[in-house]
This record gives sequence, C-alpha cells and structure tokens, in this order.
Amino acid sequence: MKFKVKKFHKLNVNELYDLLHLRQQIFVVEQNCIYLDADGVDKACLHLLGLVNKEIVGYARIIPAGLIYKTPSIGRVVVEEKHRGKGYAHKLMDKAIKVAVEELGAKKISISAQLYLKEFYESIGFNVSGDVYLDCDLPHLKMIKTIS
Repeated sequence: MKFKVKKFHKLNVNELYDLLHLRQQIFVVEQNCIYLDADGVDKACLHLLGLVNKEIVGYARIIPAGLIYKTPSIGRVVVEEKHRGKGYAHKLMDKAIKVAVEELGAKKISISAQLYLKEFYESIGFNVSGDVYLDCDLPHLKMIKTIS
C-alpha cells in the first residue's frame, strides 16, 4: 500500500469521488447506517489515501483539534472489503498517526471506535476513555492514544 496525504482543496475530482464512494460503500451500505457522511468537517482535514495499483482501497481523515475533539483525531477509517486481512488497516493507522503528529503536532489523538474494533485499536496504543455509546445504532468507544 502506498499513501498520499492531501488537504481537501488539493484533492482532484476523481480522488474526492473515489474516497466518498469508498466511505459510503462501507459505512452506509455495508454497515446499513443512514447518516450524513458529508458532515462539514472534511474541508478542514488532511485526507490519507491508501493506494494499491493506483486505486484507493483504504482511507482515513486526520482532523485538527477542536473540530470534533479537543485533540487532533482520526476518523472515517476504512479498508475496502476485498483488501481486508492484508495488514492494510495497521499500515493506514500507522501512517495516519504519523501525519497527525508531524502535520498537526498531536500529543494525543482521539478516535471514535466501533466497539468490535476495540482490540485492534488497543493493539496500536489507543486506550478506552469513557463508556460505550451508540452512533448510528452501532456501539462505539472514545479512545485516546498518547504520543510519547
């Protein structure tokens, strides 16, 4: 997997279409969750595109502090279904964390993790911060990683 990191205004039309398509395919269709994906936050974010053979198969957005959480955060983390089980999620999150630290000066990074992914996020250094809550009828946890 190769990576591109872009500010919103630097995304070309095809990249924007492809990343929105991937997010909607996973979060809306696969997880059967009706929500407004274009939430007004994307324009302020850094967009991490995970590419295999020049195709976007993974994605995460790196969100500046103050937009969702007090700390910088990572969200909308996805890997296309046919590319799962290849370690791409770890590579994607490692790169997203690195970008948050280098570009946003993150000392702590917050995420809203689906409960079934708790162990995955713990394996890369995130710790639970609070109780389980529902987002789109799916159980989630706020998790925080402290950068050492």
